[in-house]
Amino acid sequence: MSQISEISPKHCAKKGGININKPRKKLFFTFSTFFSGLLLIIFLIWLTLHPEKPEFSLTEADIYTLNISSTATHLLNSSIQLTLFSKNPNKKVGIYYDKLLVYAAYRGQQITSEASLPPFYQSHEEINLLTAFLQGDELPVAQSFGYQIVRDRAAGQVIIGVKMDGKLRWKIGTFVSGAYRFNVNCVAIVAFGPNMTSDPLASIQGTRCSTDI
Repeated sequence: MSQISEISPKHCAKKGGININKPRKKLFFTFSTFFSGLLLIIFLIWLTLHPEKPEFSLTEADIYTLNISSTATHLLNSSIQLTLFSKNPNKKVGIYYDKLLVYAAYRGQQITSEASLPPFYQSHEEINLLTAFLQGDELPVAQSFGYQIVRDRAAGQVIIGVKMDGKLRWKIGTFVSGAYRFNVNCVAIVAFGPNMTSDPLASIQGTRCSTDI
């Protein structure tokens, strides 16, 4: 008499007779291969078209107001009009500017409130004109501020720093990168002699700005 034994499907799977996880493993392997290949292609494109930093230049800075409203509390009122150019030096990479905040500084002190510029897209090798009106109402400054302004006026010029903080994204074909923070620093040399009383006080020459990403 022959012996009949019954083996459950679970037991067979353990023995290797039935591999119930094989389709999932195959799907996971296919997806991993495709995703890895896509990342490699994007990386090679990025390596080939490594984008250059955008270029900024300050063409004009006009000072309409720069005075201390109270010598006792050292509060500053200021108003400055800026004109800048922004250039994308890349031949095959576009730039999305998502955030742009501009303000002016004097000897390390912020002398205007931040002004927000509208976001925009900059195509390959495109140049854009940017303008901003900066204003400060009763901003607290150091006690030495008034003395420094008087000394610079006696020297015939005042040096104003223009700062820009923002976020940008690179566009390569249809691929758009994540956001990168960037900082722009410009210097404006403004004629400011003791006999100059008419507004505005205009910058002497344009300057190229430094950009850090």
